[in-house]
Amino acid sequence: MIKNTQHKILFTVLLLCLVITFLLNISFGQVAIPIKEVAKSIFGFGEVKETWEYIIINFRLPKAITATLVGIGLSISGLLMQTLFRNPLAGPYVLGLSSGSSLGVAFVIMGASILPTFLAEIFLSSFGILLASILGSLFVLSLVFLVSKKLKDTMSILIVGLMFSSFTGAIVSVLTYFSTAEQLQKFTFWSMGNLGNLSWMQISILSISVLFGVFLSLFSIKSLDAFLLGENYAKSLGINIKKQRNLIFIATGILAGSITAFVGPIAFVGLAVPHISKLVFQTSNHKTLFFATILLGAVIMLLCDTVSQLPGLDFTLPINAITSILGAPVVIWLLVRKRGIS
Repeated sequence: MIKNTQHKILFTVLLLCLVITFLLNISFGQVAIPIKEVAKSIFGFGEVKETWEYIIINFRLPKAITATLVGIGLSISGLLMQTLFRNPLAGPYVLGLSSGSSLGVAFVIMGASILPTFLAEIFLSSFGILLASILGSLFVLSLVFLVSKKLKDTMSILIVGLMFSSFTGAIVSVLTYFSTAEQLQKFTFWSMGNLGNLSWMQISILSISVLFGVFLSLFSIKSLDAFLLGENYAKSLGINIKKQRNLIFIATGILAGSITAFVGPIAFVGLAVPHISKLVFQTSNHKTLFFATILLGAVIMLLCDTVSQLPGLDFTLPINAITSILGAPVVIWLLVRKRGIS
């Protein structure tokens, strides 16, 4: 009873943090806009300066929505993989899913020139890049899972993931060698990770993809607790292992693939947030962790994006660098704790 009350308080606090960080994210930037004016513009409370209104609606609001979706999608995919692999170091970036997505996008961007014009336009559209990215992430995830069945050691699976990342990275390097300057520039900008380049149409596609991935994940919540205790235990509870595993694969592929397709590879969010959720809520119950991870993922991603565009700076820092600064210490802490040094 006490724990339920604590969880309700924590969820309320996180919801408030989400609203505050969302407004702060829109407020901060090269042109600082008061939070009061941001709230007026979004909720229609009153008149706002025309220039501020234009900046908010056309630039800041799309970026804040994108950051929220990215935080939710990567965090949930990290939670699903850590439970499925029973590996605390699993995540979209660490296990090579982001690299698989990058490979799919690289094939599309750099290989479209050899196709007829009408086919090239289809492949280079938002839908073409999205499909290539999802297929790339699913391909790598399937390979990692097949290998992990043979390896029980957590560190070995992690090394396999890194090897797949290196392998896909090598193929991308070969593709870049044969690509034109224009193709190379386009791929380089994409790979740096950017939350602010999406049109409202692309945000709509990303929203549908992330919401669909989260919706599929909801069907696996009951089985996730059983997976933590092993496949034999899950079978004894009557859970269809193959069906649930495929469901998690598809959900993870859609989440990681769609996000990587539109904003580029973003490191460590999927790895760090599930652990922060467990620390904050002090539970391993996935009914609680699932929604805690959604809220914390959105809040942390909005905070990272806010740091990347602090007022007074004439430039925006790469979002990948900020998330790595946050996530790297979490990975080190996990490794130290696993070795029993702490």
